[in-house]
Amino acid sequence: MSFASVLLAHLARYPAMELADLYKLVHQAALGSGHAVGDPEAARAWLRRELTAPGEGPDEPLLDLLSEETGILRVHLRPYRAAGGDPERLLQAFLRTANEYYGYTQTIERYWQIAVGLGRFPPAEMEAFLETMRARGYPAVHHSPAYERLYRPAYRVVWRGFWDWERFTEAAP
Repeated sequence: MSFASVLLAHLARYPAMELADLYKLVHQAALGSGHAVGDPEAARAWLRRELTAPGEGPDEPLLDLLSEETGILRVHLRPYRAAGGDPERLLQAFLRTANEYYGYTQTIERYWQIAVGLGRFPPAEMEAFLETMRARGYPAVHHSPAYERLYRPAYRVVWRGFWDWERFTEAAP
């Protein structure tokens, strides 16, 4: 699946996406979670809280392959919980990805240009947004308030090499 196809699928599933949400998708596809997790116990508590009460959200697949090239996945918590997924296995995949996976900022630039080519947002606004992110060293960002309110995102970003294929072979991208 091309990265343009990934973008189009997300734009269709989440039509209220804003530039911050698009950047977050591009950033995750290129860099994984984009930051190391220093406190595994805090990450464990956060995951358990989200799995205990994930709330309502859109119909989502268990896995979203964000990039065939990088192998980065979003594991959506509502379907993960419904499938009987083991929180500890997901946590370990998430922690390993956060602490061991390193992508390239050049991939952000390349993926952003693919997004510009889709014409969903004005190119000048997109370039200004990316210039701000570039000047700040390509930080990880939060979803927009509208995205949070409408879609209640609940997922973990993992590299497919750390994913538990034994348990979820039917969902292998």
